[in-house]
Amino acid sequence: MANVHSEALPFPILIGDIGGTNARFSILVDAESKATDFVHVQTADYETIDDAIVDKVFNNPELAKPRSAILAIAGPVDGDEIDLTNCDWIVRPKKMIGELGFDAVLVLNDFEAQALAVASLTDSDREQIGPNAPAVDATRVVLGPGTGLGVAGLLHAQDTWFPVPGEGGHVDIGPRTPRDLEIFPHLVTIEGRVSAEEIISGRGLLHIYNAVCAADGVAPGVNQPKDVTEEGLNGKNAQAAEALELFVTYLGRLAGDLALIFMARGGVFLGGGISPKILPELKKPTFRAAFEDKAPHKELMKTIPTFVVTHPQAALAGLASYARTPASYGIATEGRCWRR
Repeated sequence: MANVHSEALPFPILIGDIGGTNARFSILVDAESKATDFVHVQTADYETIDDAIVDKVFNNPELAKPRSAILAIAGPVDGDEIDLTNCDWIVRPKKMIGELGFDAVLVLNDFEAQALAVASLTDSDREQIGPNAPAVDATRVVLGPGTGLGVAGLLHAQDTWFPVPGEGGHVDIGPRTPRDLEIFPHLVTIEGRVSAEEIISGRGLLHIYNAVCAADGVAPGVNQPKDVTEEGLNGKNAQAAEALELFVTYLGRLAGDLALIFMARGGVFLGGGISPKILPELKKPTFRAAFEDKAPHKELMKTIPTFVVTHPQAALAGLASYARTPASYGIATEGRCWRR
């Protein structure tokens, strides 16, 4: 294993965003080229990530054969057999080099890739929520509910962006209001605690809805997160509408906590698959009210901007930006980059 610090990988480069449900791949032929249109894969359709790459990338005559791979995966990068948190795939970089013919494989956390995107996306790729404050070049936070809940920091120093990956989606969330105290006893717990990911994610929205129904003594009328979202947005289901409002509230509280932890004067960015779909709900006062309600620092919180990332493939864009100019980012690749 090489000890590589922001060294360029050989082109063409396969860039991949590997989530719990979906995987997306694209090819960057060289530093000046635009990345190819992404190839979408349902992770459940393939036994391994290697099978998916061979079928969808190597067997596609329109795509250049990649020499390197930069993969963002939904889970911590630890060792050379890397498990995904919400998927059965295991990433084995040494096997990819030995059997698929890559010269180098770099594996990052998926929200590290989202952080890279937050550093490089333009105004057209984000929607501001709340006060119209600029996204200055200062420390930022990105979090995003989807299949799970990803969190990353993005520090800015000496004209360089330093992504800080982590597992912040698994912090505890507690009740604050009398209504919370009615609902929280009915929430799904992990070894007795309410994890943020269990209420601020796709399944989390359903968990909140079921808990609201239990607190109200009514039978749930839907059993899919997308149906809770749809009925919550159109107002046809009172419990779904409240669940969606509570989801936004809890997301706002956690976003505010993270903004304080990182002192994120550059802004908090909501990525993931859910945030763009509930943009109308996020633009209501609820999110910012929960975000700013951090006494004794309410006035400070009002100065921190919040955004929804609207770029359809932000993680791939972030990885491509890194692949083109790795020296612009402070990513230590020791233990995460394997070379032939």
